[in-house]
Amino acid sequence: MMNHSLKNQCKVNPGTIIEGKWHHNRYTIVKELGYGANGIVYLAQFRNQQVALKMSDNGLSITSEVNVLKSFAKVQGSALGPSLLDVDDWIHRNGQISFYVMEYIQGPDLLTFIQQKGQPWTEVLILQLLTDLDKLHQNGWVFGDLKPDNLIVTGPPSKIRCIDVGGTTIQGRAIKEFTEFFDRGYWGLGTRKADPGYDLFAVAMILINIAYPKRFNKTSGDMKQLESMVRQKKELQKYKEVIFNSLQGKYGSAQEMRNAMLQTIQAQPDKINQQAQARNQAKVSRQSYIKKKKRGGIFETILIVLIISLLYMFYIYGQLI
Repeated sequence: MMNHSLKNQCKVNPGTIIEGKWHHNRYTIVKELGYGANGIVYLAQFRNQQVALKMSDNGLSITSEVNVLKSFAKVQGSALGPSLLDVDDWIHRNGQISFYVMEYIQGPDLLTFIQQKGQPWTEVLILQLLTDLDKLHQNGWVFGDLKPDNLIVTGPPSKIRCIDVGGTTIQGRAIKEFTEFFDRGYWGLGTRKADPGYDLFAVAMILINIAYPKRFNKTSGDMKQLESMVRQKKELQKYKEVIFNSLQGKYGSAQEMRNAMLQTIQAQPDKINQQAQARNQAKVSRQSYIKKKKRGGIFETILIVLIISLLYMFYIYGQLI
């Protein structure tokens, strides 16, 4: 969480005009969008468009996040993070505050979108996320604070995007920001060193979070607890092995995890067809048995009638003699 003194220094009211010291662009604050450990993000109006403006009195933090956004721009084919639009300083009565302006990404967060559109969208969006993470990892970065709260679904066409790059860390360094539920260190399943496996653990926890929207508390806080929680949810069963492998750091890359998940998804129709065929065969067998039983019953009835008729005829014949 952000400390109160920093929040107070960066706190501005709607209608406030933020003018850059160097570029002289003027931004009108509309409302606060959120705040974290290193600053406050506002929705602002710039000319005829809405933008997201983040301000902080920590210039090093701003510089770091700006470098991340610049790196994102170099990742060809990836739209994981917002586009960087401006970087500047704002001079006001209490001193100087650094800020940067980025694309305002609109849409529901990941959990809200899936609750509205349905469970099948989980697979589509997670596969998208893994594709973008793989490109990010290949460029030497780890996202770090990966969680549904930071993931927005835009569209159409529906596309998963991230609205907070504050936790993005160069591989090999200590993770800068994290949220406990999605942090492998919190669950005793790894370190907080920035590597691809750190993000993949978070992706597995995002899948679990989709099934448990209110999350759950740590008890034993180990693999056994997470396995137990996964096994209790029907919607997680088809990719439980993918989840278990990523929680235990068995995937070397996001692409490897994506391939495993894709294979699991593609295998589901075959499994469903096999189950349907088995049910149909059982149904046919039951119907054949019923038909045979009916035919057998008719034959038995005819046989009994014939026997009774013959006995009656012998009785009559005996009486006549």
